[in-house]
Amino acid sequence: MKQYNFAYLIFLSFVAALGGFLFGYDTAVISGTTNMVASQFSLDTITLGWYVGCALIGSIFGVLVAGVMGDYLGRKNSMIIAAVLFTVSAAGCAICQDFDQLVVYRIIGGVGIGIASIICPLYISELAVAEYRGRLVSCYQLAITIGFLGAYLVNFGLLNHSQTAIAGSSLFDKVFVSEVWRGMLGMETIPALLFFLVIFIIPESPRWQILRGKVDAARATLSRVYLIPGEADHQIAESQKVSGKTEGGEIKMLFSPGIFKALLIGVGIAILGQFMGVNAVLYYGPKIFEDAGLSGGDSLFYQVMIGLVNTVTTIIALAIIDKVGRKKLIYWGVGGMIISLLLIAFYFTFGASLGISSLFLLVFFLAYIFCCAISICAVVWVILSEMYPVKVRGIAMSIAGLALWIGTYLIGQLTPWLLQAATPAGTFIIFAVMCVPYVLIMWKLVPETTGKTLEEIEQYWTKK
Repeated sequence: MKQYNFAYLIFLSFVAALGGFLFGYDTAVISGTTNMVASQFSLDTITLGWYVGCALIGSIFGVLVAGVMGDYLGRKNSMIIAAVLFTVSAAGCAICQDFDQLVVYRIIGGVGIGIASIICPLYISELAVAEYRGRLVSCYQLAITIGFLGAYLVNFGLLNHSQTAIAGSSLFDKVFVSEVWRGMLGMETIPALLFFLVIFIIPESPRWQILRGKVDAARATLSRVYLIPGEADHQIAESQKVSGKTEGGEIKMLFSPGIFKALLIGVGIAILGQFMGVNAVLYYGPKIFEDAGLSGGDSLFYQVMIGLVNTVTTIIALAIIDKVGRKKLIYWGVGGMIISLLLIAFYFTFGASLGISSLFLLVFFLAYIFCCAISICAVVWVILSEMYPVKVRGIAMSIAGLALWIGTYLIGQLTPWLLQAATPAGTFIIFAVMCVPYVLIMWKLVPETTGKTLEEIEQYWTKK
């Protein structure tokens, strides 16, 4: 007899992962618009950094409210709010009147990103069975990478269309031809509306319902997930047993010794991961390639290649994360990242004088993305979604997510300055150095969680 309704779990994970697709699209689409927006609105390096980083301010606010929102309104209602914000942002960016309005709509989308980045993997983690939790939560990361790839393909396709089409005076021509960056940002409206509609047909997280005393509703969902008679009641009893052992309010529990240690570790790996270069590549990849002497069209094509490798590698990570383990993926992947980053720095230092082809740069950019996608990108949301007790899971993930988004904002804001002041070679050396403390934290302080139930992981930290 089958133990689980795996098809149902895949469906629920897919719906929640649509929030990841929107996260990825909204994050990556900016890379194809920076030069056009900078030219149209006469932006210098500081205001260009603000254009890229303003959505991250919204993300920081979204992360701050996501934990409380998810704990009090529920995971499902929080995803609905995120979908509305994504839709408003995308449509607003397409028809905005000036740079200030563009920034406002980007911030609104950023709030949606912040909420989705916490609630969507949290929802999947609370529904998933222990045996497949790594793979199912990794569906969220896979959706992010598909969002990246979708944004790069839309940017590449719309740019080519705008270069051959004859611009008219209609709003459509303005959005998709003469000011094509509007179309790049506005195309997000379609998946945002889809996300909004499908959320209504999925159930609330059963672990959240158990915590709120809605046991009958939780039993109905768990009975569809677990096919063995009585297993749904066993899962409910285990959740009630573990959550009943943790006394005190949520804030007080956060500062209990084991949980506070887990919180600090989560903050550490969240913020360090952003200083290892991945978002600099995602945001400023075309600019970096143009600095290496490529044309605008070639640089966008290279960015499409990066998005494709990112997506394929995440599929590989999804297949092996529950077999290889979280920590081994980190060790091998981050080691490869360090080597790739140093070779990219070598190209920017000696490439011109030695006559090295730009294909060298592409190969090691792709190697870097492969190593990153199979390690830190695949693992971080899995670990953050499973390492905290259910009573404080929303708030603790919000705090770790806040650290992640602060790091992302700083990278988005500082990368243009770093590329100018430290040169591209110096920038990538800095990213390589930042990989070292990340590996040390994962090695010494983070337990292997592969194959363990959420309740077993919770007991590990509370025993500390």
